[in-house]
Amino acid sequence: MDAYDEGPKTRAGADGPPGDSAGDGAAGAGAGPDGAVGDAPASERAVGDHAEPDTAVRGDAEPDTVARGDLGPGELNAPSAPGGPGDPAPGGPGGPLAPGGPGPGQPRGATAGIAALPLRSQVAAAFALAVVAVVTFVHLGMVFLHVAPSNTMTKQHGRAIDDWIYPEFEQNWKLFAPNPLQQNISVQVRALVRTPDGTSRETGWYDLSALDGEAIEGNLLPSHTQQNELRRAWDYYVGTHDSKNRPVGLRGDLSERYLRRIAVMRLAREHAGGAGAVVERVQMRSSSTNVPAPEWSEEKVPDKPVVRELPWWIVPDSDREGGLTEASAR
Repeated sequence: MDAYDEGPKTRAGADGPPGDSAGDGAAGAGAGPDGAVGDAPASERAVGDHAEPDTAVRGDAEPDTVARGDLGPGELNAPSAPGGPGDPAPGGPGGPLAPGGPGPGQPRGATAGIAALPLRSQVAAAFALAVVAVVTFVHLGMVFLHVAPSNTMTKQHGRAIDDWIYPEFEQNWKLFAPNPLQQNISVQVRALVRTPDGTSRETGWYDLSALDGEAIEGNLLPSHTQQNELRRAWDYYVGTHDSKNRPVGLRGDLSERYLRRIAVMRLAREHAGGAGAVVERVQMRSSSTNVPAPEWSEEKVPDKPVVRELPWWIVPDSDREGGLTEASAR
């Protein structure tokens, strides 16, 4: 009978209020000097078959209000200081990332940017950045010397500056000049073609400037080639040749080849000479007409066109490849 009586007392002491002998004995196994629950394992704190390990001692208390072994009664609900017991470490699981730390999905201590690359890749990236910086500095310096007034640098190194600037980076200030362009210039071309039956004949004049004007008129977004390709090519040629069409400087031959290729391309587009015709020679000319003076002006300007005719140019096979022959065969 003593064995059967001891069971209920032990359970009553564990589940009952503090003060029972059996309850004091059970609590004493995992309690500190103040009676607060210590660090005893959950298996030791749980008493009875129906008690949960986390609720045997804590009951329904919230995680932040669980009694701690070293805290007094007035400190049970006080928030823990950073780094204290139960507070997650910064950057650890559940804690905020440290300022400047790795991003999500990166291991702690990982770096970003060029520093994260291997040593060889870092050297290559640094070298590429240095080259870009040097080229940018040189280009800006060349452009500045090109547009700057004549000085010692431009007098001694003018040839090198011009070779760098022309023709891709030429600076044109005619829009803001005191005397802007006051002429309408029309560029025309004709060709000597060889027909499929072996005969040669000369075509009429094709007004290339008028064709570009028709393509631009009514077009809300005209292409750059329609607006400037022919005009800039002609200006480039005139600026590198004298009045007798003799090249001046090293860029004369380049401007001639550039203008000739444009002419062959435009002739192919217009199917000059008919199907199967091959362009053997081309000749170009310009017709310049002064813009009439306004009615209120007393200035008198001639209205007669000024024609500049260039010599016949032989068209090499390289200019015809993919050009007139294929376009005429369509």
